[in-house]
Amino acid sequence: MRIAVFLVVVFATVFLNTRCTHTEQKASLSDSVDFNIHIRPILSDRCFKCHGPDANQRKANLRLDTQEGALAALKDNPKAHVIMPGNPDQSEVFLRISSSDTSQLMPPPKSNLSLNENEITLIKKWIEQGAKYKPHWAFIPPTQKQVPTVEHENWPVNEIDYFVLNKIESAGLTPNEEADRERLLKRVSLDIAGLPPTLEMQNRFVSDPSADAYEKIVDELLAQPQYGERMAVHWMDVARYADSHGYQDDGLRTMWPWRDWVIHAFNKNYPYHQFVTWQLAGDLLPNPTKEQVLATGFNRNHKITQEGGVIDEEYRIEYVTDRTNTFAKAFLALTFECAHCHDHKYDPISQKDYYRTFAFFNRVPEKGLVGDIQLASLADPPRIKITTEEINEILTFINKKDTTPVEVMVMKDSSWRRPTYILTRGVYDAHGEQVSIGLPPDILPFDSTRYGDDRLGLANWLFDKKNPLTARVFVNRMWQEFFGRGLVKTSGDFGMQGEMPSHPELLDWLAVDFRDHGWDVKRLIKQYVMSATYRQSAAISKEKLARDPDNILLARSSRKRLTAEGVRDLALASSGLLIKDIGGPSMKVYQPKGIWESSTSGRGVLARYVQDHGDDLYRRGLYSFIKRTVPPPGMLVFDASNRDQCEVNRMRTNTPLQALLLLNDPVILESARVFAERLMLEKSTPDEKVRKAFQTIICREPRKEEFEQLIKYYNEEKLNFNKTPDKAKQFVEVGEYPHEKIKDVISLAALMQVVQTIYNLDEAITKS
Repeated sequence: MRIAVFLVVVFATVFLNTRCTHTEQKASLSDSVDFNIHIRPILSDRCFKCHGPDANQRKANLRLDTQEGALAALKDNPKAHVIMPGNPDQSEVFLRISSSDTSQLMPPPKSNLSLNENEITLIKKWIEQGAKYKPHWAFIPPTQKQVPTVEHENWPVNEIDYFVLNKIESAGLTPNEEADRERLLKRVSLDIAGLPPTLEMQNRFVSDPSADAYEKIVDELLAQPQYGERMAVHWMDVARYADSHGYQDDGLRTMWPWRDWVIHAFNKNYPYHQFVTWQLAGDLLPNPTKEQVLATGFNRNHKITQEGGVIDEEYRIEYVTDRTNTFAKAFLALTFECAHCHDHKYDPISQKDYYRTFAFFNRVPEKGLVGDIQLASLADPPRIKITTEEINEILTFINKKDTTPVEVMVMKDSSWRRPTYILTRGVYDAHGEQVSIGLPPDILPFDSTRYGDDRLGLANWLFDKKNPLTARVFVNRMWQEFFGRGLVKTSGDFGMQGEMPSHPELLDWLAVDFRDHGWDVKRLIKQYVMSATYRQSAAISKEKLARDPDNILLARSSRKRLTAEGVRDLALASSGLLIKDIGGPSMKVYQPKGIWESSTSGRGVLARYVQDHGDDLYRRGLYSFIKRTVPPPGMLVFDASNRDQCEVNRMRTNTPLQALLLLNDPVILESARVFAERLMLEKSTPDEKVRKAFQTIICREPRKEEFEQLIKYYNEEKLNFNKTPDKAKQFVEVGEYPHEKIKDVISLAALMQVVQTIYNLDEAITKS
């Protein structure tokens, strides 16, 4: 029965999505057909595998990914042409895709690929209109688009809203009303600071009649040090940060001072071009400071082996490969890794381009294996030592309480230039042609005399005004963080296999505006959250659900679940347990016994799990110790990254394990216990205690029916615990945080049950 229901849901979803796609295609048939919007996605999905950029897979010596190839005569029939502009009936492509003869039909039936009627009609009309090719949209530098006109001019707050509303109105829809103040405050507080608003902030905002009340709250949140922590959560995924090396032995590493720098950089609002340049090449700046060198730890966050018997050069190549792939995904949103063994099958990235990029990161005097897990330093060379004196006088953002110097892995180029070769099939010792530094010219030609011939030159190229990707990629990724879905859904792939932007003009406007205003990250975020688009209610009508189930048109706010770190932070903050110290070493939180011991080699300082105690148990989820082979299980259940590689967008699943975790996680239970104890110490009625708990966690007043259910549950639990007082005592013993002396254990246990129930509400861990 469940399988049947599942299949029905899947079929309905596919049908709705297909229907929306076909509607968009039919609508476009009366207009000019655009190669990037309408044609390239079809060719990329159905044709490029055999007739694309990959010479090894190309059939019949025929290319459809370039205009030259598409206009060429057929090899076995020089009088026939692949495409004859203006004449589909003389274009072999159209004749093949529309053929009823299965021996002639393209794609061939055995490929299990096909074109539907609308797609065939689109290609026909495109040929009739001249079959004009364009470079891939993401490789065309963005230009400042004119803000469109809209019918309802009183709705937009800033430029973002004009682009969004224009699209909504074109679809015959209207945007939602602004969310009520309670929900809007919760949303923006969680989005900017990663923490729920305090009761004081809630009451202050709701009762503030001034026209700029919301803007004042936004500015207040952006100024909080917790903003840097919230932004760092995403950057840790991008940078594949972890507290262990990975692989089987998975030994300890010390990179947390670099994480402290990231938090500091976001809080100080370092311009994005500076933030990235320091991480890519801070060591190559003129007279680099210790902070600039520390920032290059970004490049050393990759996995490192400590296992005896490995081939040194093989793993050194792995490290350089990781840095190359991370650079491409993090800053260009391109799948460079596909060109590691051969030319990219879809994007204009040759294997030679890959290894020319690889060459930027191939100059580090590192080894594939350093020492032994029992003896090796926590930081493989090149590295820097940070002393207590430097922390007190220069690197004051590093939160280090003891006086022992700490060593961190950083970047440093050798005085000699290691030669870089194209590796045949990606094999570490199969040297092919030697190459120098460079980048794919279809993005932006690299001129070493202009940019520089090292990683600093790479950063200069990345932030060249003509680079079409850098600004687009970042504003899209931040859009994803605040709106739940990128303007380009495939935020890690702006290539030809990625999705087209839902609002291309808005994406370009944001990219140019961000770049031309000094790469100011806080300004960008303020633009997002101040917009009427962001402030909309998340209520959804049947019409909008049917016509736009994925909220691509942005005619409402999206409901977004908190991150794995956010679930923990919500419980700790609302209960009063949260320790707000910024930065410092990672902490080992509550965890089931035996997980580490069963998953690693049993060697080294991380062979056994030693839980932390005291204040370290109550710090934000950002500081949870990440052992790559055994990440915190509670975080994995809520889709956190294991930090094996660069990730720019976490999965979002909805599983029974998540409900079980909220019901049984010691952090949630301890937060409920401590919150209940503190409420019991207050001179208030049970009704007032329940109301306060609900408002603190959910960030709004409970509705009448909600309140009545919770009070009823409180009274029922009180009766139950009266019958079994030993269970009440056992129930409230959870957690290491010191207990308050509460005589009425029965009432405490009942109230703790109510608080835990509130933590388990869907709304508790949902932003909107």
